Amino acid sequence: MKKFLLLCLVFMYAVVARGAVTFEQLSPEEKLGQTLVVFVDVDSAELVRPVIEAGHVGGVLIQWGNYSLAQTAELIKKLQTWAQNSPHKIPLLISIDYEGGTVHTPITLGFDYLPTNMMLTAANDEEAAASIAYLAGLELKRAGVHINFSPVLDVNSNPKNPIIGVRSFGSDPKNVTRMGMSLIHGFQAAGILSVVKHFPGHGDTALDSHYDVPVVNATYEELQKVHLAPFKEAVQQGVDGIMTGHVRYPALDNTTIATFSKPILHDLLREKMGFKGLLVTDSLDMKSATSFCTIAGCAVRALASGEDMILLGRYIKPVTVFNQITAEVKKQNLQPRVEEAAHKIFALKEKLGLLSDEPATPVPPVQKAYQAELTKISNQAVTLVRNDKNLIPFRPTKTAQKPTVCAVFFAPARFADQLPDFTEPFLANGWNVRSYNAALTPRKKDSERAAACAKGADLLVLTSLQWADKTNINQKNTISGLINENKNVVFISTMSPYDIPNYPEAHTVLATYGLNRHVLHAAADIILGNLQPKGKLPVLFNATSFGSAQSKTRTPQVKRK
Repeated sequence: MKKFLLLCLVFMYAVVARGAVTFEQLSPEEKLGQTLVVFVDVDSAELVRPVIEAGHVGGVLIQWGNYSLAQTAELIKKLQTWAQNSPHKIPLLISIDYEGGTVHTPITLGFDYLPTNMMLTAANDEEAAASIAYLAGLELKRAGVHINFSPVLDVNSNPKNPIIGVRSFGSDPKNVTRMGMSLIHGFQAAGILSVVKHFPGHGDTALDSHYDVPVVNATYEELQKVHLAPFKEAVQQGVDGIMTGHVRYPALDNTTIATFSKPILHDLLREKMGFKGLLVTDSLDMKSATSFCTIAGCAVRALASGEDMILLGRYIKPVTVFNQITAEVKKQNLQPRVEEAAHKIFALKEKLGLLSDEPATPVPPVQKAYQAELTKISNQAVTLVRNDKNLIPFRPTKTAQKPTVCAVFFAPARFADQLPDFTEPFLANGWNVRSYNAALTPRKKDSERAAACAKGADLLVLTSLQWADKTNINQKNTISGLINENKNVVFISTMSPYDIPNYPEAHTVLATYGLNRHVLHAAADIILGNLQPKGKLPVLFNATSFGSAQSKTRTPQVKRK
């Protein structure tokens, strides 16, 4: 089956390239189409077939979902076959949001678990970060993906940020820069175009741009020293593309969001910073964009402001939107701007070999190497945040019988297959093991089952899961109650470490920055003393929330004007 799939992909690349026209032969509508990206998944692909076969779309963004790698590859093959049916026969650019964190689960598109950016910073291993990005990039390439909208270069300086969280490398711009460059180089080495985001920085927002228009009220000086620093370095090191944020920055442009801002896109990014690569919008169906215009109107406005690749979003009627954009481009006489943007995308397709008759070189499987690198990073990332009572490493006092551990995981059901790996080290050391996967938002029955599990246990392990800033009150109250009612409790924050201050009663705290089998196994080994904790907390907390294990990481302090 694997050989058959690989042969299909090779055949796909060989076929779609033949007969492609030159850029000059494209009609104005076809050139416009090269700048437009539609969103698809296994179930919605047929909705975009008409615009693909008409040659009015240049790329697609594959949406995450509960389908296998084989299904993902088959979907891409089908999309490229439709592109071959278009008048110009130009292949599509296939893109993906493969960035780890909250934008990835163990079942996303069939690709392996990608460590969150905070996990990578905690592991503090630039070489390992580059290696895992390279290996992940090879898997993307095997499936037919060309562009990864990653890494996130936002400096998460605001603990109340509702959307970035573990998607960021942390609160220190130096960490964000060095770890971000590692991922960029890894993806590029694998032949994947890396598009970083969300310029000029989404890390100091207090609103989610999917639903509101965030405003970053940082001074120009602070933006330069903190939020723009990683993007400046990415530009200097030749990053392929930059995605802009639907965020307003009064210090840079007091009138509109970055996506529609010439002072930000042209004056700052193109002229002052010298960026020559591809400028990509965030999805235009987000409320922060549609607050200003319709999706078609936003697409035209973004093009006019300097964007090259337009992500139209999920909730559109592709043919209708294309016709509306075409009419508005003609009305505003924007064809020269469209030509410029389309030519950049056409050049990228040439660079990637999509317009060549030569078949792509087959990429061998790298799963074993990937798993080894993921284990290494996980072992290095787990952070001992607090150990006030020296509970770690744990030494049971009862020697006459086998000690018992109760592990209660507050996690979505889709992570259930990852959880058993936590108990393996305990079983290997002769422990009795009890475990319970409670609901993310626990109810009374979850509290009762957790209490029953904990009763009489020598050690109680409780894990929380908070996506970003929003505290799950039911989860918090249940965990706090269990901590107060039991002795020998280890609390593990398994996603955003910003939830740790919610549990001042927890004397023993570990942070994993993500929920996968490797990092859970490492956490168990640390509890048992089989592994030394090496992780460094990548964010800054209020000093009153922590003891001697508090992170030394600090966000540079800049005086506000």
